[in-house]
Amino acid sequence: MNYIVFDLEWNQCPYGKHREVKGLPFEIIEIGAVKLNSNREIVDQFHRVVRPVVYPTLHFRTREIVHMDKATLQNGVHFKQAIREFLSWCGPDSFFCTWGSIDLVELQRNMKYYHCLNLLKGPLHYYDVQKLFAISYETMKSRRSLEYGIDYLKLEKNLDFHRALSDAMYTAWIFQTIDMDVVLAYDSIDVYQNPKQKKDEIHAVYNGYTKFISREFSFKEEAMMDREVSATHCCLCGKNSRKKLRWFSVNAKNYYCVAICPVHGYMLGKIRMKRTDEGKVYAVKTIKVSSEMEAAEIRLKKDALREKRRKKRHE
Repeated sequence: MNYIVFDLEWNQCPYGKHREVKGLPFEIIEIGAVKLNSNREIVDQFHRVVRPVVYPTLHFRTREIVHMDKATLQNGVHFKQAIREFLSWCGPDSFFCTWGSIDLVELQRNMKYYHCLNLLKGPLHYYDVQKLFAISYETMKSRRSLEYGIDYLKLEKNLDFHRALSDAMYTAWIFQTIDMDVVLAYDSIDVYQNPKQKKDEIHAVYNGYTKFISREFSFKEEAMMDREVSATHCCLCGKNSRKKLRWFSVNAKNYYCVAICPVHGYMLGKIRMKRTDEGKVYAVKTIKVSSEMEAAEIRLKKDALREKRRKKRHE
């Protein structure tokens, strides 16, 4: 197996969001990647500049960050050619690695816009090196910049940041420092190509938490009525946990609950409602080991929301 560590640079509509093309808020203008073998040794690299077609004029932020002139961009290849060459170079036995989760989403969104998403079957399991860095060196919740990671590990900064191949190389260097036990224990799942039917739903077990990704529903209320979405199975033994605090919404997207497993104690559940490009919704549920103190904090949050809503109705 090979690891493909890749990075993208993209442009956006230079005239504001109100004039952006539907379905393509960010147009990829550069792909850079590094190939590592099964021992995580760098064996090859890939680089393509992609000629912008949808937004041929660079947004001022893109111009400031990427430092590519117009001539370089115009000499780039079309996206459909670049993605075919990239996936061919990756090979069939490869596992993607990125810094954060955004690049995989935008890669697939661009592929969908150009009607070639069939070249990359999802949902995709990958390694989020930003998350692995946080787990290994700081706290699981922290999310740092790529340059911060390089500085933290005291790695050499001899390449320009914010160019696709350079950032892919920096990400690969950090990936090489992560203990392989951590890597294997904490893979990530990209669900831009989300499950469509019940048989495709995803159940994943990690160290201290589980993740469930549902099929599509027409609206979030329908999703919350689904038995599997609302279930609170213990993330350690898999048995059903008794709900101490039933699911409640804190905003339009997030739901929380607290449950108790008779063997392993408190469990905290969180559901994030995701919306597809077509307007459907699906649920991403995590159940993790919790504590009585954290459960009390969640109850206070629910009480505060209830009081806030009561006052709003009264007004």
